[in-house]
Amino acid sequence: WGLLAGFALVLGALAGYTVRMPQRLIASVMAFGAGVLMSAVSYELIDEAHRRAGLAPAVVGAVAGAVLYTVCNVLLARRGARHRKRSGDRHPSQQEGSGSAIALGAVLDGVPESLVIGASLLGGGAVSMVTVAAVFISNVPEGLSSAAGMRRAGRSRTYVFGLWIGIAGVSGLSSLAGYALLGQAPAAVLAGIIALAGGAILTMIADTMIPEAFESSHLMTGLITLAGFLLAFAVSKAGG
Repeated sequence: WGLLAGFALVLGALAGYTVRMPQRLIASVMAFGAGVLMSAVSYELIDEAHRRAGLAPAVVGAVAGAVLYTVCNVLLARRGARHRKRSGDRHPSQQEGSGSAIALGAVLDGVPESLVIGASLLGGGAVSMVTVAAVFISNVPEGLSSAAGMRRAGRSRTYVFGLWIGIAGVSGLSSLAGYALLGQAPAAVLAGIIALAGGAILTMIADTMIPEAFESSHLMTGLITLAGFLLAFAVSKAGG
């Protein structure tokens, strides 16, 4: 499931390398994906962490995830990955070397998401399809964005797709780690890790997805984001 969600990066890269898509359409997909992810963070991650071990591990984990993500994001932003989810002509991936930083940013975004996909299978339950769908939707514009920048920088097709297929593989391995390594963890530890991923994802939404979506969709961003949130909320409740 983690590999499936990560494969959206490859699909996005294929679109970004071969087709010029309307920026407003990409921004709308980004806004919708942000809403879906917000719902997943609220009802699949933070609420789940609270249910497993109470408020303290949920809060500590979420804060730790937000801080860790922010520190890594600042370091990557200095290398040109600040706007890694943007695909417009003003995308800073036109700068030399920033395409690789954007790819590292995709790994930073994807690892906590993929860990949660694997952890959602613990206890014999079904995978959280809301989380899988949320990660898949948010990954498409990111792969599109970076691939377009790498193409402008003169990177070969082999380099671009080899890189993104590798990142999709990392997503799959992260999900496997979430399932294999956390199965015997105490409830408080597992809850803290789930909340850590939730805090990191929520920070990623606020730092990258919403600003980039708003720049092109403007006043429609809130409505599209709400649509994604409500759809994911309905799916989550139907599945629960």
